Amino acid sequence: MKFRFLALLLTSILIPGLFRFCQAQSYGLGFDSFEVVQDKRTGLDLSPGNTFCFDKDFELSFELSFLANKKTYFGYIVRLIENDKQNIDLIYDNSVRNQHFKLVIGDKFSPVSFDFLGNDLFKKWNRITLKFNKDKKNIQVVYGDKSFIQPIKFSDKGCFKILFGANQYKEFKSTDVPPMKIRNISIIENKQQKYRWALDETDGLKATEEIQKKDGLTINPVWIRKLHYEWQLVRTLSMQDFVKTGFDQRQGNLFFMSKDSLVSYNTAADSLRIVKFKDQKQSLFIDNQILFDDTSNKLFNIFIDEQQVSSFDIKNRSWDKIGIISAPKRNFLHANKFYSAQDSSIYILGGYGHLAYKNDVQRYHVPSAKWENIKLKDSVFTPRYLAALGTTKNGAYILGGYGSSTGQQMLNPRNWYDLLFFDTKTQNFKKIYELKTPEEDFVFGNSLIINEKDSSYYALIFPKNKFNSELQLIKGSLTHPGFTAVGSRIPYQFVDIQSFADLFFDTLSGRFIAVTLYQAEDNQTKIGVYSLYSPPLASIKPVAVIEADNYKTVWIAAGCIMLALLAFGYFKYAKKDTKSVIPVLATEPEVMPSIIAEPAVLSALKGMVTEEKTVSPQGNVFLFGNLQLFDEDGNEITKQFSPLVKELFLVILLYSIRWEGISSEKLKELLWFDKSSESARNNRSVNIAKLKGILDKMKYCQVSKETGYWKIKIDYDKIHVDYMHYLSIIGNKQALNKDSITELAEITKRGNFLSNVEYEWLDNFKSEISNEIVDTYLRFAATVKISDDPEFLIKLSNYIFYFDAVNEEAMIIKCKALAHLGKHSLAKTTYENFAREYNRIYGEDFQKDMPEVLQS
Repeated sequence: MKFRFLALLLTSILIPGLFRFCQAQSYGLGFDSFEVVQDKRTGLDLSPGNTFCFDKDFELSFELSFLANKKTYFGYIVRLIENDKQNIDLIYDNSVRNQHFKLVIGDKFSPVSFDFLGNDLFKKWNRITLKFNKDKKNIQVVYGDKSFIQPIKFSDKGCFKILFGANQYKEFKSTDVPPMKIRNISIIENKQQKYRWALDETDGLKATEEIQKKDGLTINPVWIRKLHYEWQLVRTLSMQDFVKTGFDQRQGNLFFMSKDSLVSYNTAADSLRIVKFKDQKQSLFIDNQILFDDTSNKLFNIFIDEQQVSSFDIKNRSWDKIGIISAPKRNFLHANKFYSAQDSSIYILGGYGHLAYKNDVQRYHVPSAKWENIKLKDSVFTPRYLAALGTTKNGAYILGGYGSSTGQQMLNPRNWYDLLFFDTKTQNFKKIYELKTPEEDFVFGNSLIINEKDSSYYALIFPKNKFNSELQLIKGSLTHPGFTAVGSRIPYQFVDIQSFADLFFDTLSGRFIAVTLYQAEDNQTKIGVYSLYSPPLASIKPVAVIEADNYKTVWIAAGCIMLALLAFGYFKYAKKDTKSVIPVLATEPEVMPSIIAEPAVLSALKGMVTEEKTVSPQGNVFLFGNLQLFDEDGNEITKQFSPLVKELFLVILLYSIRWEGISSEKLKELLWFDKSSESARNNRSVNIAKLKGILDKMKYCQVSKETGYWKIKIDYDKIHVDYMHYLSIIGNKQALNKDSITELAEITKRGNFLSNVEYEWLDNFKSEISNEIVDTYLRFAATVKISDDPEFLIKLSNYIFYFDAVNEEAMIIKCKALAHLGKHSLAKTTYENFAREYNRIYGEDFQKDMPEVLQS
């Protein structure tokens, strides 16, 4: 009895506190790196507008980890600038084979460099400490349980600027930043802690300093805690007719299949690829489903009514069956499916069609291509659909759904809340438990994510009686009834057989991936892809973050284990009659996330569209942001350009779009001004031939000199060029409205015009385009009253700041709109950030104060 009382005390008081402590580990500041344009990269200034001055020895320490699956790992971890003269930098350089961390003093490398063991840099937090010893005139770099000392000359009175990642500070500017995340920054002077930044914020630009309230300032922050609570919309697409979805968990690839193409979206790299089936088009019926098997690296197209399966070999890009003919339909809509490696079989469970719910269990044995209906004896698996299923080594769990005991839709249909286990060896079901009937009924997305290590599951739930519905992620136990809602909600349009929702887990980036499909009246299937980092949080309210040295951490870990064991003992021996939610005792190890890029503005692939606009079915040329060209198969061909051929392509293309083309004389003036006429002609001929060879892959894009001027001829019905789309919006001044402004913003979200190339002749184009964009936004803003649409005007101001960081009109609009919404502190922050940037650029104070701005 005493044991039960103690266990109850621990589970009701101490364990929730422990859970909050474990939650607190999912925090820090993530840094957007080379995957975004330079002015979108992340930086942290610990003392905006000021410096730290130290009379005694001091040390700077912080925890660091790297974000996995990024292409480039290079740049400044932290940069200290002493008295605006001497830089002391800790950098990461992946251009060498090992010892990637380097200390730089001024313009010289320290002779010592270092690395962390194995995968520690990606799998855990790693503490780095820089100890500045003024008397001994050296810096001691401590990393893990190792260290080295570097001699250095200090000033008598050292005042330091401390900058992490990208910065715009005087002549020490840099946009080179590795894809990293940091937290728990600490400054100790004379063995006394003076400053501490936990970096556990969820929004805004401020980095709170906890001891002396000396807050830091971030640029383009990615707050880790927020990524563990708020689902991020990472991709929107649209495809023709029916679309089915599957997932390769090992590689992190989402598959979207239509009858004539397969789109593969890599969630970690945020990249799309398309395969056109051409003469291997697939039949695709309303109740088809697709399923990926990583043991064979094949994607299965499952024809449930036809009792056939077609397999697609990912490596060879070919189907083994085509032209499967539709059979008389019973329909198995929203059925559940899984692949069992134990017996090399695909199982199909339940479904709905023709006013009837199904409890069929069907098995397709892949090696023999044999399909059979499994006969169940005294099954607890009642007819249902809209259930969730997750696999284990020996079978699958299936949770909830909607149906009726008889299977007939007219005879008392209801929601099911039972958890069942289907054993592939015995081929029978076992009931585990039944959830307590909720106040508001719900059904499930198609999949469960099973974690056998802590006997838990994750699932998506939603009410089926609403069109404008919402998906909610829940975490529950595989052994006891009850669940906890985690993460924010996802908007979901549900019209029964026209809608589909599924849940996956990407082990490479440590993210839950939610997919929504909705087939609209125009026969287009709208696709939404959302991500949420693991472990997901129940809320993002600030919780106490425990700062501990190594010994305290050991004691906390030991306490966690003891509490978990005591609670386990209680749950094992106590009566199993509880219906309440079970506290979560074990938490998954935090997986290093990769920073989420903004949702793609325009799909770069054939057959893809965003929700607003169809993209050309043949190829794409993107000039906003980084230059990118995609051929008719969706393959990027930009890298085939040499630097000179790239410039040749751009100068001919832009002169073709804006004028009638470009003459040979003008080309010589721009590209070969230092060559003789004959040499320039030879260079032009060779590089034009190279350019033609590359553009031949795009079919509807060719180099021409029919008019005597060099031109790039493009069939704009076949190839989408974002610059042409931009010109059509800018040129139609009479038709400017909220939709066209949003469309313009979607184009420019990729970045500034040709942001990754710099040519002298291009400067006028860039300047003109930036001015046009800002003028267009301001012209439209002048037609909208603050009170009519303050939220959109705030967005509009942010669009302007992207091109002109000190645009006074945009600042005034944003401050007024925020004040109108009652967000006065945000309005003040906007004003202060503007004034600070204004002073940095112009070297003088902004003349208007906050009241004047609001009265303007």
